[in-house]
Amino acid sequence: MLQILTYPDERLERISQPVEHFDDELRNFIVDLEATMRAGPGGVGIAAPQTGRLQRIVIVDVSSKPKIRHHGRLVLINPEIITWEGHVLGREGCMSVPDYTGNVVRAERITLEARDESGALLRHELEGYEARAVQHEIDHLDGLLFLDRLVSRRNDLFRRKHYQKTADA
Repeated sequence: MLQILTYPDERLERISQPVEHFDDELRNFIVDLEATMRAGPGGVGIAAPQTGRLQRIVIVDVSSKPKIRHHGRLVLINPEIITWEGHVLGREGCMSVPDYTGNVVRAERITLEARDESGALLRHELEGYEARAVQHEIDHLDGLLFLDRLVSRRNDLFRRKHYQKTADA
């Protein structure tokens, strides 16, 4: 398990560097990064900078969400959005901003190019929730949080509800 940096940690504002070496060290880091994502509540994505590693590495897997079109587990290294279409407002949360969610406008459909763990070139057409998750994670690579994309902090930022277990639970 890797430590998740949380807002207002200044390291979350830094721009990540491209991955140049596709080796065992990178693949081992990706295993740890994915384990960290899956340990979080409802985590469907994570970016390397959230753990303090300033490299352009993202993992997204929305397959646990019912009735959503998806590509399964995506490891995206040096991702680049080539095209985007449409705009849709949606609610987002983030492991690096654990106490809040917010409404953010994102592209409805994107075309993405990236590398996999071995350095092979990938190209994906993504839409809906999966496209939103990928855009959210790519923002981390550029030093952005969903907080930076809110139209209005007054109207589009919401305190996350926390539920405590009772003695009977």
